[in-house]
Amino acid sequence: MKKFMSEFKEFIARGNVMDMAVGIIIGGAFTAIVTSLVTNIINPLITLITGGASGVSGLQIPVNADTVIDFGAFISAIINFLIIALVVFSMVKALNKLQEQASRFGRGKQEKAAPAVPVCPHCLEEVKEGATRCPHCAGEIPGGAKA
Repeated sequence: MKKFMSEFKEFIARGNVMDMAVGIIIGGAFTAIVTSLVTNIINPLITLITGGASGVSGLQIPVNADTVIDFGAFISAIINFLIIALVVFSMVKALNKLQEQASRFGRGKQEKAAPAVPVCPHCLEEVKEGATRCPHCAGEIPGGAKA
């Protein structure tokens, strides 16, 4: 159980999970905006064009006194989805382009690797090249420290 909890803590501590949580919250808020756009602007325009009084004319089928099959609501949900999908697609495409440009920039500017630093074989601390004793543990380094 302890191993499971430690793995869970490691999973939660990753940056990806926090990014995903922020994305879900922003997505929920954005969905409310798109729903309002469709409900308050696009649906009334469709009603105006089709001449319906309320809702999209001819897209409601009464089943009984209390129930109606509302194709207008279904069409609204499809419009919501398409708008959200278009915005998400645009954002992903823009992010991919930025990442591509950043990687191209990084490839153009090659940095030289730092020279290897010799370490003590006893305590694994860094020592100066050529040292015969470690300044940290005083262990003898046979043949002098080499990178």
